[in-house]
Amino acid sequence: MKSFDVVIAGGGMVGLALACGLHGCGLRIAIIENHPVTTHFHPQDDFALRVSAINTASELLLKKLGVWENLTALRTAPYQGMEVWDQDSFGRIAFSAQQEGLSHLGTIIENHLIREVLWQKVTSHSDITCYSPAQIERIVWGENEAFISLNDGEMLTARLVVGADGANSWLRKNADIPLTFWDYEHHALVATIRTEQPHDNVARQVFHGEGILAFLPLADPHTCSIVWSLPSSLAEDYKSADKTRFERTLGVTFDMCLGQCELVSERMTIPLTGRYARQFAAPRLALLGDAAHTIHPLAGQGVNLGFMDVAELIGEIRRLKAEGKDFGEYLYLRRFERRRKHAAAVMLATMQGFRELFEGNNPIKKWVRDIGLSLADSLPGVKPKLLEQAMGLSDLPEWLKHKNPVSAEKI
Repeated sequence: MKSFDVVIAGGGMVGLALACGLHGCGLRIAIIENHPVTTHFHPQDDFALRVSAINTASELLLKKLGVWENLTALRTAPYQGMEVWDQDSFGRIAFSAQQEGLSHLGTIIENHLIREVLWQKVTSHSDITCYSPAQIERIVWGENEAFISLNDGEMLTARLVVGADGANSWLRKNADIPLTFWDYEHHALVATIRTEQPHDNVARQVFHGEGILAFLPLADPHTCSIVWSLPSSLAEDYKSADKTRFERTLGVTFDMCLGQCELVSERMTIPLTGRYARQFAAPRLALLGDAAHTIHPLAGQGVNLGFMDVAELIGEIRRLKAEGKDFGEYLYLRRFERRRKHAAAVMLATMQGFRELFEGNNPIKKWVRDIGLSLADSLPGVKPKLLEQAMGLSDLPEWLKHKNPVSAEKI
């Protein structure tokens, strides 16, 4: 039986980021992941369907973990502008990095590339053990440690087990943590689109009566990743529609903003469900990312919320260790839980409010949102506040606020 201080279930972006952040602080760390990274990036690879809009807060975290430069050496797309509008109406708001004195507002990165650089970093550290492919078969919660059995016969103990095992978290279910969830009754249709006109590194989002369509600029000036939130039946219809009909419908919905649209990938649909765990921590357990919460992709904040869970837990574990306290005790995990539950609840409520406001073509509702967008665009002081929220700068843990670019090891 092998003993560890922290065992992380799940080697996705969130779990790997936590392992990187705990490296070098004298803890024995293990990651359990059933699907190891086996492919490596090549510049000629097609763009992947799953991408994330990484905000400034997440960029700060990835820099402190020492992987940001590795990512930018692969393929990233910083965007300098954002435009949001209501279809067939006057409501519109635009953000410009240049006007705000910033180099960029965020960066579009393919999910598998983030995972690849984090995996490479984790596997290069001698204080992190990877069990992959493997998964937890059984866990017994003791007073001072958890006892873990893996499906390959390995036995482990841990002072703290971290659930970063996704929306259908096995650990969350095993710990009997209740889950509040609701069906958005929408699917997200994702695809890669080539546009007639260049995207100019601007992220664009249009609200139309049936859903929300986002064009996210990729590294190629004429290529975007789309995320189209639609009623489930309509999403499936568009997924199976012939290519010409799909391209025509897409272009019209997007107000032909970038000219003709050409589908250059397969189409994939993802059911959208909101989830919120009643607890983000328990004795010897902490939940991160989708295991704790899932939100509507309306503002692309899902992975950023998960990365801030990671940043908070890194800071707490390092602080508690330095103070000689048992970071696996629920008493000491409460501060992490309280802060992250609040941040997730605020984000969930905000997204739900936006979604309800921009849903449908009720004339009064449409007038209210158009006035709201126009006022937000023109009133002084409003846009900087909105940008601060979108960039995650109002939700930074203390250790990430330091200006000097020290690594997580030096917290």
